[in-house]
Amino acid sequence: MRAERFGHFVAIDWSGAAGERHRGIAVALAAPGTAAPVLVRPGHRWSRPEVLDWLRRDLPADSLVGFDLGISLPFSDRGAFFPGWHGSPADARALWALIDRLCAGEPHLGVTAFVDDPALAPYFRRHGGREGALFGGGRGRFRVTERAQDAMGCRPYSNFNLVGAAQVGKSSLSGMRLLHRLEGHLPVWPVDPLPPRGSVVVEIYTTLAALAAGRPPGRSKMRSHAELAAALAAPAIASAAVPGAGPIDDHASDALLSAAWLRRAAGDRALWAPAGLAEVATTEGWTFGAR
Repeated sequence: MRAERFGHFVAIDWSGAAGERHRGIAVALAAPGTAAPVLVRPGHRWSRPEVLDWLRRDLPADSLVGFDLGISLPFSDRGAFFPGWHGSPADARALWALIDRLCAGEPHLGVTAFVDDPALAPYFRRHGGREGALFGGGRGRFRVTERAQDAMGCRPYSNFNLVGAAQVGKSSLSGMRLLHRLEGHLPVWPVDPLPPRGSVVVEIYTTLAALAAGRPPGRSKMRSHAELAAALAAPAIASAAVPGAGPIDDHASDALLSAAWLRRAAGDRALWAPAGLAEVATTEGWTFGAR
């Protein structure tokens, strides 16, 4: 894989919070070379459907799009997403379709109807101390790619966990509704094979970009332009600084750094063929950058 395969690099910090518009969503864009990444619609408070619409209508050609969310649920540990349930989907695309179907009447790509479904709720840890009997205990179930992240020094959360400030379960599930609605518009690697040309979506974990920039896992968040500039200047990122001084929203800084990181990481062939990928590509997917 050559970085020249792509003409633009997009990173999206996502949110699964309730409501229509979210300060936790940020979209950043980096062009080839070393120019500073930029925010798309700076100052705008995005809704999830607006991001979907932007991807369908306004995404620059030949973009590598990184979404900071989990594109699937654990499967390989139990041989099923929902072991013991007769309706458990066979692969990631069927999972996305199931979530979108059960939540069809829910606005803003919400997923409450899915996690509250009587057949599915037992698999999740939900608010109010409601840990389902099939959650698995402890930190919950993990995908193979999340085990790889853990070995790299990160501390991933199970997508079956919907509790706590750092949980990513609801954002991942709402993102799966979006991915289902992108079918026919954008392929999603590795659930879909990497096409020889055109745009493609991948899952990212912004902490991996911060690690590449030399920040320790426990200090991956950047809340000042100075911190962001130092991360962008790291040899593995090699990007010009984003103009500005003083504080910066950490969702914006995550997206900006990740877009610049994607620009460098896209040319690393090893990241497109991690060990164990073939066995989980269409069920669990993978986090681009996890080794």
